Amino acid sequence: MIESIPTKPGARDQLMNDLKSVIQDAEQWLRHGSQLTGEELQAAKAKFERTLTTAKADLIRLEEAVVEKTKIAAKATDEYVHENPWKSVGIGAAAGVIIGMLISRR
Repeated sequence: MIESIPTKPGARDQLMNDLKSVIQDAEQWLRHGSQLTGEELQAAKAKFERTLTTAKADLIRLEEAVVEKTKIAAKATDEYVHENPWKSVGIGAAAGVIIGMLISRR
């Protein structure tokens, strides 16, 4: 059975936390940007850039995990179809009939 994506526990949660942090930092910067002085503005900008960079890196890692799992699933499906062609045809036909029945009900 194919395991859930991504394999690294908590990767989605970490990405969501990073994105929320980016949004919060951006909102703070927009609200208080005009009040910040030189050093404060540079510190806020540096924090925002660090958070954004972390979020981008997490997003890239998550994307790579999804692509890798998709490739594995596609390869497993291809092997199954080659080993069981008639079962695959039957499954495809059954799925087509069910989808056709659902569409015709509307």
